[in-house]
Amino acid sequence: MSLRSTICRAWFSQRLKAIDRFRRHPAETQERMFRQLVDRGLGTAFGKRYGLSAARTPAHFCALVPVFDYDSFKPWIERMVAGERNVAAPGRVGLFARSSGTTSDRSKYIPVTREALWWNHTLGMRDLAALVADANPRTRMFDGKTLTLGGSCRREGRNLVGDLSALLIHETAFLSRGIRAPRSSTAIISDFDRKAEAIARECSGQHIVAFAGVPSWNLALMRRVLEFTGKSNLLEVWPDLELFAHGGVEFAPYRRSFEALIPSPGMRYMETYNASEGFFALADDPQRDDMLLMLDYGTYFEFRDGHTVLPLAGVRPGRSYAMIISSNNGLWRYEIGDRVEFTSTDPYRIRFAGRTRQYINVFGEELIVENADRALAEACTRTGAVVTEYSVAPLYMSLSERGAHEWFVEFGRQPDDLERFAAALDEALRSVNSDYDAKRQTTLERQHLTVVAPGTFMGWMRSRGKNKVPRLVNDRRVADDLLKFVSESAQV
Repeated sequence: MSLRSTICRAWFSQRLKAIDRFRRHPAETQERMFRQLVDRGLGTAFGKRYGLSAARTPAHFCALVPVFDYDSFKPWIERMVAGERNVAAPGRVGLFARSSGTTSDRSKYIPVTREALWWNHTLGMRDLAALVADANPRTRMFDGKTLTLGGSCRREGRNLVGDLSALLIHETAFLSRGIRAPRSSTAIISDFDRKAEAIARECSGQHIVAFAGVPSWNLALMRRVLEFTGKSNLLEVWPDLELFAHGGVEFAPYRRSFEALIPSPGMRYMETYNASEGFFALADDPQRDDMLLMLDYGTYFEFRDGHTVLPLAGVRPGRSYAMIISSNNGLWRYEIGDRVEFTSTDPYRIRFAGRTRQYINVFGEELIVENADRALAEACTRTGAVVTEYSVAPLYMSLSERGAHEWFVEFGRQPDDLERFAAALDEALRSVNSDYDAKRQTTLERQHLTVVAPGTFMGWMRSRGKNKVPRLVNDRRVADDLLKFVSESAQV
């Protein structure tokens, strides 16, 4: 065992004890997070405006502070971006994760404080490593490097603004030297093609044992690595590859593609929930398909069920909730726009259940992302297809035609029979959503399938400055823009 491995395992043992404590004492842990956050906020403009000094209990806190979304909290963020001190977090915030989101074309600036950087975002990745080592004592993860595919960032005045991944790489370069690849200057190249080429040149000869990031972008990168090296799979490039820590989007549509790229029964795929607003959960057991909610990262959690807002102790397994956070990044009772489903409350485990605003309900069908993902997975299983990306939009009713959903689908492997795939998808959708099934008997035709060429969604994201493909959109904005992009690409 190397010296680095020995040091890592010693530190990780302490974190494993801390994780075990909050598993066993979730209420006490969240009470501690609540108290720490209120104490941090007392001297801020936000704390004075909403009387945090009187927030002696979570109930008092909820009575004093309203629930915010991005638009209603934006004035506080704008003051932080302008350089004002002690706005909603102590001191001056100089890091901002910028995201267009998946439901809005406006840029969102999410504050990232130094405390959140170290004791939220990066602690999550360190804890993931600790849990991997605990589950697999023979892991070689500490003897090689983790390849991290980041976004890009840039200076805007005194602030550093960009993708969260790029901010983390930029700010932790000195700590991760020797354990992460590629070099920071390579990782944050803004042009993806140049970045992929540079990573392939720099990293194909290094000892890579793990990689991390968003599945869609990593899939494109790994294919470029194979093109560069002339190898048939990634194990021929990196024989000790053993872990992909992924997040950002649902992994199921990508799993088969990665299994083809990495033909190893020992390869582990572990999900993380590291959003711009915070690191919230991670897979602590590779045999499960849910994630452990991390309760000691400086976040106080609440959950909305309809119009009712509940503390963590009020949630129930099998139900999905909109997540509301107060956090050491300066966000207060902030609804982040994600829904999670609880799979367990002892300990608290969740699955990502989609965006609160990603749905289609033009015809009363109330189709949500979870329905679409499950139905698509079933159709792929029944027909042997592999879908790498998809997006769904409504096709509106006319005087002569019923309405329908248009599915834009990019295949990694096409089914032998597209008609059988479409029929299987329709059957699965009707099975998982009774409202959809009812409308299929009245106002809805079977979905229309529009197959796009490989690489279409990646090209569209790059040209539009997006990081994620919107899965369900309740109007035609994304669909029409995607069709426009396909048409423009065909003319080049």
